[in-house]
Amino acid sequence: MTELSKEQQTEFEAAAFRRLVRHLRERTDVQNIDMMNLAGFCRNCLSNWYRDAANEAGVALDKEASREIVYGMSYEEWRERYQREASGAQKAAFEVNRPKE
Repeated sequence: MTELSKEQQTEFEAAAFRRLVRHLRERTDVQNIDMMNLAGFCRNCLSNWYRDAANEAGVALDKEASREIVYGMSYEEWRERYQREASGAQKAAFEVNRPKE
């Protein structure tokens, strides 16, 4: 395995994150509930993780600002443009697969 410096690792992780965010912005057909049901996380989770990292570093970032970073627009605008009503099957699958706290 190739040894990476801490700086390289951080740089590559940041590049992968940017690519993931770009991919999710392009795939507006993929609903958050589908992501949750299949992968156990969604765009909102990703924005929460981003906000948590900022807050842990002493940078105040609110929920809406972190969502805008991930969605590329306000959450409300994304919902109006792209979110569809979840089907009964999607909702049932979510109840089974939802993160356990």
